[in-house]
Amino acid sequence: MRRTRRTTRPRLLPRWAAGAAALVWLLSLASAPSHGAQARPSAPSHGTQARPAVGATYTNPVSAGAVDTFPDPAVIRGKDGLWYAYGTQNPVMQSKGEDGERMLPILRSADMVTWEYAGEVFTPADKPAWHDGSRLWAPEVRYASGLYHLYYSVPGRNTVGLATSPTPTGPWTDKGAVLPSPSGCPAGNIDQAQFTDTDGTPYLYWGSYDTICVAKLNADLTRTEGEVTQVARGRRVEGGFVVRRGDFYYLFYSDAGCCDGAYSGYQVKAGRSTSPTGPFTDDEGTDLMALTSKAGVVAGANGNRWIGPGHNAIQTDLAGQDWLVYHGIPAESPDLAPASNGTLRLTRRPMLVDRLDWIDGWPVVRAGAGPSDGPTAAPVTSWAAGGTFNEGGLKGWRAEGAGTSGWSTASAPDAHGHARHTPGPSGAGAAYLLAGGRAPADLRAEADLKVTAADGAAGLTVAYRDPGNRIVAWLDRARGALVTDVRVGGRSRGEQVTPLPAGFSWETWNNVSVEIRGGRLSAEVSGDRLRDPVALQSRGLPAAAVRKGAVGAAARGTGAAADNVGAAALYRPVTKRVAVAAPGRLLPEHSDEFDTAAVPGTSAPSPWQWVRGPAAGVSMTGGALSWPTRDAELYLGDNTASVLLRDAPGGDFTVETKLRFAPERTAQQAGLVLYENDDRWFKLVHSVLPLTNGDGAVLHVSEFGKEGERPTTNPPTAVANAPMFGGPTADTMWMRMAYHLDAAHGEHEVRASTSRDGVHWSPGGTWTLPVRGALRIGLVSHNRSGATAEFDYVRTYAAP
Repeated sequence: MRRTRRTTRPRLLPRWAAGAAALVWLLSLASAPSHGAQARPSAPSHGTQARPAVGATYTNPVSAGAVDTFPDPAVIRGKDGLWYAYGTQNPVMQSKGEDGERMLPILRSADMVTWEYAGEVFTPADKPAWHDGSRLWAPEVRYASGLYHLYYSVPGRNTVGLATSPTPTGPWTDKGAVLPSPSGCPAGNIDQAQFTDTDGTPYLYWGSYDTICVAKLNADLTRTEGEVTQVARGRRVEGGFVVRRGDFYYLFYSDAGCCDGAYSGYQVKAGRSTSPTGPFTDDEGTDLMALTSKAGVVAGANGNRWIGPGHNAIQTDLAGQDWLVYHGIPAESPDLAPASNGTLRLTRRPMLVDRLDWIDGWPVVRAGAGPSDGPTAAPVTSWAAGGTFNEGGLKGWRAEGAGTSGWSTASAPDAHGHARHTPGPSGAGAAYLLAGGRAPADLRAEADLKVTAADGAAGLTVAYRDPGNRIVAWLDRARGALVTDVRVGGRSRGEQVTPLPAGFSWETWNNVSVEIRGGRLSAEVSGDRLRDPVALQSRGLPAAAVRKGAVGAAARGTGAAADNVGAAALYRPVTKRVAVAAPGRLLPEHSDEFDTAAVPGTSAPSPWQWVRGPAAGVSMTGGALSWPTRDAELYLGDNTASVLLRDAPGGDFTVETKLRFAPERTAQQAGLVLYENDDRWFKLVHSVLPLTNGDGAVLHVSEFGKEGERPTTNPPTAVANAPMFGGPTADTMWMRMAYHLDAAHGEHEVRASTSRDGVHWSPGGTWTLPVRGALRIGLVSHNRSGATAEFDYVRTYAAP
């Protein structure tokens, strides 16, 4: 059985990550105690704003203490100023003695990392009859037109449902199925994600096994309509989530196996496009519809306790920093106990949160370091200036401009306390309500705003120096637009006007955010802060405008209201990936250029040995080892394939091969192995797999797998994994497996990477196995006859 790991490992970065700057930065994050082990508080007060200490940290999983598992999380910031998370139906309360499941459980947090249970969307008593007893999966939450829209998968009906509520915790009104039958997508109709474009067009993405599709939604967001477009396909591609950033739309998704305990190869990847309907390409330029595995890894297993990280959402903190919200499988306890009278055997998948960096236009978790399992700098969830108005009254706020006596507070079931403005008899000019405290010069400011009268406008203002100097981002209903106005010395430096979509919901809450970095301002409008803006602006600022000052709400005309108004110091973006060390010096005594006439392992002396060999048809051809695939397996009890092996060096090393291989039929595969015996190995191959519902289409994949004993079986029983999939394949490929002996935890760690030119490498994930015996370097070519693998060399390098 696998030994229990410590929650906090001494090595926070994977062994493969190098660079002094990254290490200094990481050590600085670990200076404060973790919130992760503290007891959960009682329900957060709606009248308070989280105020974590400077340098506060958290430790994954953030759902610990609230629930035992929380798969497929989706998160939104409610209009009450708190964060809410929604998860797949699971037995989330096993540790409290429950045998059954909660249907789409809900968590609540004041700081994005300390969560408490807040209910569930449905119970057995109120679950809609049309579900026909299906379990409910993969919730997706959005806020639009005054309602929370909770989309969820109904696998038993092979469709997507929708429930709406005026508050994040219900009561929920079910709206039935969102997809027609058939849906128009050749895939499982689950794992939906909603996105609204800047022109106001709403879309729904969905799909699984092995295609993601998109179609437009109708105006009330209840049904898809029109053409269905396929935007991604690959082995078990699913879990789409779309955001807009700059000029691109980014499709996040997961591939490989999501929930196979310690053998889950799930990871998060991303592609981008200039259109919400694609084509999307990965960071190597590969179309996500291409029949090959894809690059663009956002989060993958890095050798620490987290296995199979995947099915993500995105959330933005008050400083503007994006965070990936996703699930991972703890190595020390990968499986839940059997539930529902033993009928459910599920993988444990608690919720993780990690910093999402955007480097050279591409998203990646923690600059490429992968999921965190030690103390990590927490999200910014309090403002330098501002508040939620939930305390009632306007203490700590001051009025300026016209109608200074017109500000008051009101209350509503969703927003709780908020500010509103009623103009005085004169009714002329703009009125401002400014928070106490001082907003930084480089900042992110935001407010939830609404305008209930046709002549009104509500705004977010950043003031500096004196009342004549301020920046205002207006929701101007009379002009139907987002309007930014920059004033210096009482004079306007010009307005910038961006029309809002037809049908924009003025009388419900919309979030307006402003970011100022140096001499540039960017502003956006969205319903829910989920990186799906319906209006975007970017403009330069005069030097006099970039000053510390106040933040607040603005009103003009009638019907303006504001909530959750504040500003925080703008996050500092990470601009460089964690360095991946290149292999060290070549070890000639553990390498072979295959430049001899004799087949390795067939004449003495030779460092190579065969298992079940020599393989039929193997030969030396043109300075390469030529090896035809055969109908033979290296899989569980069916171990009939030949394996060519040689001893590995002591210590850490990297083994590389150059492979020419053009398979055409399902199951043909060839590549590298690190082999202990027939039931314990790591394998990196170019293989061919069928595409589910693909009308006979096949996928060429960089397949990285392992075989070993499942730690939760008694006695431990050998199993094959749900593999990870690496970068795109080619007829000529370079493959590497980097080996590290994790002596502290008694594990073999192996990380894979692939290349199509031998220069630019696509990094993959890391598999581990408990150390029992030594691993040997090897090659394989098997599984189905009809193709020929040509290995140009095997080169082994010392650790860097």
